[in-house]
Amino acid sequence: MQVVEAKKIQKVVVLGTGGTIAGTAASASDHTGYTAGQLGVQHLLDAVPGLNDALQGVALVGEQVAQLDSKDMDHATWQALAQRCTHWLTQPDVGGIVITHGTDTLEETAWFLQQVLHTTKPVVMTCAMRPATALTPDGPQNLLDAMAVVCDPMASGVLAVCAGRIHSARDVQKVHPYRLDAFSSGDAGLRGWVEQGRVRWSNPDNMTEPHPQASQALGLSTADWPWVAVLLSHAGSDARQVQALVAGGVKGLVVAGTGNGTVHQNLLTALAQAQAQGVAVRLTTRCAEGQLVGQAAALPTAPAGLNAHKARVSLMLDLMG
Repeated sequence: MQVVEAKKIQKVVVLGTGGTIAGTAASASDHTGYTAGQLGVQHLLDAVPGLNDALQGVALVGEQVAQLDSKDMDHATWQALAQRCTHWLTQPDVGGIVITHGTDTLEETAWFLQQVLHTTKPVVMTCAMRPATALTPDGPQNLLDAMAVVCDPMASGVLAVCAGRIHSARDVQKVHPYRLDAFSSGDAGLRGWVEQGRVRWSNPDNMTEPHPQASQALGLSTADWPWVAVLLSHAGSDARQVQALVAGGVKGLVVAGTGNGTVHQNLLTALAQAQAQGVAVRLTTRCAEGQLVGQAAALPTAPAGLNAHKARVSLMLDLMG
């Protein structure tokens, strides 16, 4: 079979196969007593707020390949789905495919497609744990996240997107019968995350090169390395710790903020004064996982994904220059 090379994204095709994402129930509070595969793929697309804005001019084509509960997935549907994928992936203007699928056998379909499709273009499977009629369905967000992934230039091969997490076809497996983040990639780990409409891959190419000030760090006496301290924002934070550090001659301050980079107002005022006196300030989060997302931070931010202790190292090296 001829290998289809990836092209610039002009068009995305969405192939519907049914599943909970297309399911309906008699009550909005019923998350389990629903009937899967009741709504067509175009209905699913129409239910995603802001979809056209997120696509930024990328054309969208919907096609219904099957309409079933994925517990009943069969080989004939696999073959038909693979054939439609092959048809669309050979079109020069199609940059990738999104497949809506049930969660029960998603991992099996994903691996089958990975094994039979010869393409560098992304095929992104997505799903839902709640039916479309739920009070807060997860399908629309999962579908929007899948669009972000399929349009990302680093995406390739068969991927699964659910609850803001990106899994490879080889490693994805359903590990929970009810919660929204029902999938895991086990020891292999995630391929990435979708945060506020942006894709963050787990193996970015950035920050693999030596720091520009590496030679100074190796040649400068450690007694002359700039003093950089770490502060933690917490309930009842006291500005006097900032003032004491500045008075002591600190050159840089890394602040581990609460949540998505929020900082106690007492600290913010003191940190602004420290910056005015020439102290370099960087902000990260005290949360053990994730990174600052979306909103503009009140302070200059540390390199994405670094905890406060690693951010201190980077700021110290920065200040050597």
